[in-house]
Amino acid sequence: MPDTPPSRGRTQLRSFAPELIALTDEVLFGRVWEREELSPRDRSLITVAALVTLGREEQLRNHTRRALDNGVTREELVEVVTHLAFYAGWPAAMASAMVMRAVIEPDADTDAPTTEVPK
Repeated sequence: MPDTPPSRGRTQLRSFAPELIALTDEVLFGRVWEREELSPRDRSLITVAALVTLGREEQLRNHTRRALDNGVTREELVEVVTHLAFYAGWPAAMASAMVMRAVIEPDADTDAPTTEVPK
């Protein structure tokens, strides 16, 4: 992923924690993400699942974009978060779904109800 632009967080931290960002760029994205044993698409699915489970919303935002760039579909991302609701917990899944929606549908009206509440 060397030609992927750095995230906002990496850019903001570069002067504060330069070694952390250098390791992120060189080891994580320069070597780990480039290993041939898993495709970038598979790595994205695994990473998104881990971030949903751990409730890491800021990183989930960036990795949702990366997953889409790596060929993961919107439907697959929704399925990951739905599946993980039963393993990672409902609040983690709901918060993650909101993050994913904000990335995938940035112009969506977040105040409008999307479904009717059952009576």
